[in-house]
Amino acid sequence: MRAPCLALLLLAAPACARTCPFAASPTPLDRITAEREVARELDDLHDAAAHADEARYFAHFAPGGVFLGTDVTERWDVAAFRAYAHPHFASGKGWTYHPLRRAVTIAEGGAVAWFDEDLNGERTGPTRGVGTMVRVDGRWLVALYGLSFTIPNERFDAMRAALAGTAK
Repeated sequence: MRAPCLALLLLAAPACARTCPFAASPTPLDRITAEREVARELDDLHDAAAHADEARYFAHFAPGGVFLGTDVTERWDVAAFRAYAHPHFASGKGWTYHPLRRAVTIAEGGAVAWFDEDLNGERTGPTRGVGTMVRVDGRWLVALYGLSFTIPNERFDAMRAALAGTAK
């Protein structure tokens, strides 16, 4: 029984690799170029948001992508996030985040990257974005983006009291 199953898996693997939208590239990975491409995509994502360019902003998300906002209720697939953002973008009001620091790591095979970036939001102040990007048809797209507030350790107790509603 084991041999037929193994044979089936070996026959199916090449077909699966051809149909996977972010399968590893057959060409050697140039990590420096890939890291620059990811950074350019993230910079353009932020620029599109700052200019309330809805089409350009959402073109940066992979199918099935997810955005995690700063509120605990903000876990949106692309369609839900776009529905939330549309009125803002339609009125010409996006959001502006300036990257201060960014680290990008490319996975072995070059099909997946993850990043973290410290940002300064014009409305929010210091925040951090973290996420995963996948390479689809030669372009890096956001599969997951999470935005959070950064809390200095010495202010943690005050932040926790504020969230609990017990702050003075």
